[in-house]
Amino acid sequence: MLHHSTMLQQLIDEGRILIQDNGAFKGKKITFHDSCYLGRSNNIYQAPRSVIEALDASLVEMKRCKSNGLCCGAGGAQMFKEEEKGNTRINLERTQDALDTNASIIASACPFCNTMLTDGIKLNEKQDDIKVLDIAELIAQSI
Repeated sequence: MLHHSTMLQQLIDEGRILIQDNGAFKGKKITFHDSCYLGRSNNIYQAPRSVIEALDASLVEMKRCKSNGLCCGAGGAQMFKEEEKGNTRINLERTQDALDTNASIIASACPFCNTMLTDGIKLNEKQDDIKVLDIAELIAQSI
């Protein structure tokens, strides 16, 4: 099985996906959220970052990233169960990590993460300023 972030990186590297000059994300600040399964479980960190770099965007890392990344709160289908007691919702804490980068786009490569981060952006009332997109959406808007 090949994750779509790895496939996109390979297609870009082979020249089979061509990014438009002055594309939609050129010069934009993008931060990438490492999903638990892609990153810590499968050790895939560079492929999605290479895809973002191909957009000629500015990749801004969160303070907790790669092997030290923080879960969005959806891992293991947690998004479908009642929240456990605590001081802060985990998706809000992770969203704050992304907001601290001052990026205008939060990218991920997991639909569950995208949902949790989108909810965090909405709860912070930042949906007009910050978009949460899958890296495949970034590519689709850039070709």
